[in-house]
This record gives sequence, structure tokens and C-alpha cells, in this order.
Amino acid sequence: MRLARRIGLVALALLMLVAVVLAAWEPLSASRAAPPPARDYDVEIVRDDFGVPHIFGKTDPDVAYGIAYAHAEDDFDTLQQVVAMVRGRLGAMTGSEGAKTDYVFHLLRIRDTVDRDYDAQPEDVRALLDGYAAGLNHYAEQHPEEVQLARLFPVSGRDIAAGFVLRSPFFFGLDTVLGRLSEGEAPPREMADPLPDAPNATPAGPEELEKGSNAFVIAPSRSEDGATHLVSNSHQPWNGGVAWYELVVHSETGWDFAGATFPGAPYPLLGHNKTLGWTNTVNRPDLIDIYRLELDESGEKYRFDGEWHPLEARHVWLPVKVGPLDLPVRQTVWHSLHGPVIRNEDGAFAIRYAGIDQLKMVEQYYRLNRARDFAEWRQVMAMQGVPATNFLYADAEGNIAYFYNAMFPLRQEGFDYREVLPGDTSRNLWSGTVPWAMVPRIINPASGFIMNANNTPFLAAGSGSELSPADFSPLLGIETDFTNRGIRAVELLEADRSISRAELEAIKYDTAVSRNSWWPQWIAQLLAVDPQGDADLRRAQALIREWDWDQDGEGAADALMTLLLKAGQFKYRRTAPEVEPREALAGAVEHLNTHFGRLDPPMGELLRLRRGDVDLPLDGGFDVLRAAANWDVDDDGRLRVRHGDSFLMFVEWDREGTVHSRSIQPFGAATTRPESPHYADQAPLFVSHRTKPVWFDPAALQGHVERRYRP
Repeated sequence: MRLARRIGLVALALLMLVAVVLAAWEPLSASRAAPPPARDYDVEIVRDDFGVPHIFGKTDPDVAYGIAYAHAEDDFDTLQQVVAMVRGRLGAMTGSEGAKTDYVFHLLRIRDTVDRDYDAQPEDVRALLDGYAAGLNHYAEQHPEEVQLARLFPVSGRDIAAGFVLRSPFFFGLDTVLGRLSEGEAPPREMADPLPDAPNATPAGPEELEKGSNAFVIAPSRSEDGATHLVSNSHQPWNGGVAWYELVVHSETGWDFAGATFPGAPYPLLGHNKTLGWTNTVNRPDLIDIYRLELDESGEKYRFDGEWHPLEARHVWLPVKVGPLDLPVRQTVWHSLHGPVIRNEDGAFAIRYAGIDQLKMVEQYYRLNRARDFAEWRQVMAMQGVPATNFLYADAEGNIAYFYNAMFPLRQEGFDYREVLPGDTSRNLWSGTVPWAMVPRIINPASGFIMNANNTPFLAAGSGSELSPADFSPLLGIETDFTNRGIRAVELLEADRSISRAELEAIKYDTAVSRNSWWPQWIAQLLAVDPQGDADLRRAQALIREWDWDQDGEGAADALMTLLLKAGQFKYRRTAPEVEPREALAGAVEHLNTHFGRLDPPMGELLRLRRGDVDLPLDGGFDVLRAAANWDVDDDGRLRVRHGDSFLMFVEWDREGTVHSRSIQPFGAATTRPESPHYADQAPLFVSHRTKPVWFDPAALQGHVERRYRP
């Protein structure tokens, strides 16, 4: 008995020792970054009536310091996740999902890129990144009780640069490709399919519409008031690492800008200064090539141009949080001449993508903030550091423009780059980027308007002002899909020869489905379902027939169509699972009957904006200009929207060239601070299609100051 007891005590002690080791190994093994060079930062933060920070600094690095500090006050949780991500430690904070990101961090060799190129960045860029890092460090020092991982701080400018390198390719689908290959699934076919003959042809749609947006620019010749108008209508998740954070910045060296940024960025990524502005929408050209490698019997070498080359392997430990413990998971990441390599049961696949292994985008966004006219702004765009995203531009001089921006690979003829390529030849292994002059663009079109809603660039400015597919090489892989949002926007803009401010707002908030879009095909399939005696299915079909093709929340069928339109997304969204029309119809009927006891509840009872104690009705829906693109289903059957219209900004330059702007967010400035009055104070305005002043001019800010302080 004593022996058994002793063995039990020893076993218990060993288990406790293992638990202590598992709890302590991750922070002890984590490397500590060198902090930025010590310096004093001269910055003041002024919070307006809505809690939006206005950052005033003597120099630009002072402003960056203030941006980081203010953002940490409102959303330190997310900022810490971003820092953990660029250290390969996200799994220690969020568990297995974070560990997947850590794996990609090592696979793409993010730190190699930063360590190689960071010191070569211009001195002012490094000073800006260091200032931002110092602001984060200062907040962490003042609030140690909020720090979630040991040895996460201090952060450095290199950490901030690493975030750009890691996240940029996800916007054009690299995450989807890596995910599918890692799961042993067939890689997705890219978007370079033949252009449909008509807008209502079945399109080749984007891989993931969670990265969406609408954008409009209107020239003085098309506007009723003779002003130049810019509408920035991004569709991003309402929480997390790519949720917009609004801010206004001013430095004594002439950096003045109002807009929004992502957690981890030391400047606004879109918005306006005094003389110009721009917004972005996600584009999805074919910027990713996949190569099947021919391995030798050992699996350690691959054939390339008749020779065998070693397949580089690195062993990494991924921390995975499980309860109070961090479990170490050993993984191997591979690399070839082509780029990172994923191995699965079907073989070894190398990936090469636009902007691979570079960090020029860090400087480019900063220079865009500082540009003062169209010529200077275009010169900065020619840096070609941002791997992909549409830019829609407007300025005080009345210029409007659209750049289908992408770092198009410099491919050679003779291969179908939409398919998996042979990895044994250098003939299809591109190096370099198509020159900036060849990037598709529309500048000051005769129509006087340009829009984009994540659709093909060949639908942007209306009849007589469109780009022609014949003018561009198929090797560019330009996308050819038509969204309902894009088709509907052009229909509305073309129909209005003199667009007033109110009319432009009505276009942005439009909730209709175009009969020229891809939706009619899906609706016809729903109506063709045989009810087979099911009275509810017949009633649902009757509601569909009565529907007015508008998700404004006023029709009896709007709630039903909210569910059915989202169910049909597979018609042009390739990652969405295909749903049979009868299954979709039956599922919508069951949901509405279960939670509402009827098939025709008011749409606003189904589609909700929920935040803390705020619970408000929404209009719009999937792929309409008033976007409510994705949601979670709550226990009461309501759809809690989590993605869609996010940061929204209306900008105009009047006839005298003076800028005015208004904006709105779904929630408020204090993103993750429920105790703050600004946690959801913008929600009532957001759901009622109203905006708030930006108070960009410091003189206009006076009288709207909630508090001012120095961090």
C-alpha cells in the first residue's frame, strides 16, 4: 500500500512538473525583440464627440506613436493578436486556429524577408515604424495587466513591417490556396476564365467575398453641385485583425489625413488629405501559380532543368494553447526555388505569388498619404509595392481615376497558368513584375463616373468609357466576374446624368437585385422546385413570385430572400458549398417557421446589428450595395451580422477645392471596450443610413472635443 501510494505521489509530481513545463516553455522559448531606439515623442491625442482620435504630432513618427497608443486604448486585444501573429506565437494566444497562421508565418519565411530588407528601407519609413512600435510598448508598460502573453513586448519596427508582408497576399487568395493544399484538396482554379458574353451569364466569381467593398468616384461634370465626390464603402469584418479603425492625423511637417487603418498599420490605409483621396476594393486577378514538384525516391530532392536540387526543410515548433497549457507541436516547412512548398498525399506543390518576398508596400502606403496632387500620387503608385487591390482616386482638381492595381507576374507564353504547372522547368518560373504602364486603368472617363464592387475591371465607367478585354494579355489573369453590386451600380449611375449628393447616397444604400445579374438564374431554380405536396414550400414559392427584387425590409418576402440569396452564393463563389434549390428552400422555411412561426416576418426582425446591449434591425443583404454579407445565427434564430458595410466615408471637394467629409462605422471607436460610451454609439446612425461629421479641419474640431491628452 505504501509503495502504491509513493508511486502515485511520484506520478502526480511528474504530472505537475509536466504541466509546469508546458505552461512555461512557450514564453521562455520566445525571443524578445529589441525595442526601438529611445527618443521622446511629442504628440497630443484629441478625442471628438464620437471618441474618434485626432492625432497631432510635431513629426510624422510622433503621429505614428500616437496612432498606436490611441488604437491600443480602444482595441489592445486585437493589436496583441497582430503582434503575436508576426512573432509566430498566435497559437499560444488563440489555440489551433492561431497555430495555422503561425505555420504560414514560418512557411512564407516572413522574418527572412524583413531581416534582409528592413535596414535598406528609407530612414523616414523606419522612423515611422519605430514610432508606432514605441507607442504600443508605452501602452503595454502602462497597462501590464492587459498583456496576454509573457515576452510579447517590447515590439520593434521590424515586427510592424512583418505584418504587412504576412497579410498582403491574403487579400488576393493565398490563404485559400494554402488551406486547400494543406488539406489535400484540389487547388482552386483561378479567375482567368473567358469573359461571359453578357452580364447575366454565369460568372467566374471570386474565391472569397469576405474581402469585398464598393467604391464610387464622380467627376464635377457628372455631379449636380459641380463637386468631385469619393465614396469609400469597404466591406470588412466588423471585428478582428482586418477591422477598420477610424482616425485623423496631423503633423507639423504637413501630414494631414482622415480615414481608417487596420490594427498594426502606422498610418491610414484609405481616406483623404486636403487635396486628394482614394479608396480600395479587393480585386482577384490570377496572381498565384502552383507547381507540382517531381521528387526523387528519398523525397528530399526535386528535379529542375534536368538537375536534382535539395528541398529545403526547416523544423519549427508551433505553440498551441489548450486550456492553461501551451502544447508544442513540431512541424516541417519546405521551400524550393519556386517558393514555399506544401506536401500532401498527392505530392509536393510549390507556390509562387505576386509580391513574394518583398516589403515595398510599407513605404508605398506612407508616400500615398503624403502625396499632394495626381502626378505625385501616380508616381508613388508606380512603385508597385502593394501586390493587389483596386484603387479608386479623386481630387480637388476634379480628376477621377481607377487603377486595377496588381503586381502581375511576368509570365511567358506556352503554359496554362490557371492550372497546376510542371515544376521541373525554368521556362514557366517567372521573375519580376509587369511594368506599371501595362496595369489596367481608367482616367477621367467621358462618362464622369467610375465604380467598382469586386467585379471585373471591364465594367467600371459605363458605355463608351469601358476598358476592352482585347487590349490586355490573358497572361495577366484579369478577373471576369460580375457581381450584382457592380451591375446594379452601373445601371443606377448611367441612368442619372446629374448626380446630387442625396442621389449618390441613395445609390450607395441601394438594396435592389438587378435582373441582369446572376441572381435570376438562382431564383428560377427555386421556383422550379416541385413542392411535392408541401404547403410551406408552395407558400414560400408564392412569396418569391411576389417579391419586388429589393431587400429594403419593406416586402413580405424579404426575410425569406435574405436566407435564399445567401444560400445561392455558390453560383459564383467557388469556395461556397453547392446547395440544391430544394434543400435551400426547405432550410429557409424550417428556419423561419422554427424561430418566427411564419414565413413572412419583417426582415428587420431577422437581420440584426447586435453589440452589447444594442440590438437593431438591418436592411440589405448578400451582394447588394447595402451589404450585410456574412452573419452568425444566434440561439433565437436572428442573424447577427459580422461582415458587410464597415467603415463608410463620403468625401467631396467643392467648386473651390475645399474638402468635406462624413463617415460612419457599424459600432463605435472603442472596438473592444464594452465599458466605453463609444462601444456602439454609431450603431443607431449606421442602421438608419446616417453619417457623422469627420471634423478634418482642426478649426472645425473645436467645440466637438470630448478630451485631449498626451500619452
